[in-house]
Amino acid sequence: MVRVKFFATLRSIAGKREVEIKGVKTVGELLEKLYAEFGEEFKNEIEERRMILVNGKNIDHLNGLDTELSDGDIVSIFPPAGGG
Repeated sequence: MVRVKFFATLRSIAGKREVEIKGVKTVGELLEKLYAEFGEEFKNEIEERRMILVNGKNIDHLNGLDTELSDGDIVSIFPPAGGG
């Protein structure tokens, strides 16, 4: 089971701070499950630009969406940051 933590606007969209997901082997599979559960707005927010950490490591420095997941992993998903 993978624990997924949401931050900022993703918490509002999901209506939760975190969820636990079973049966996913990669970050890409995890996102597909999350998109199915939380809908188009959630998907758009993540696909626009996001930062995803697996156990504190950015997936951009691992294997991207092909980063493998194991039971007990913690995935943190941050929406795009704005500012100026």
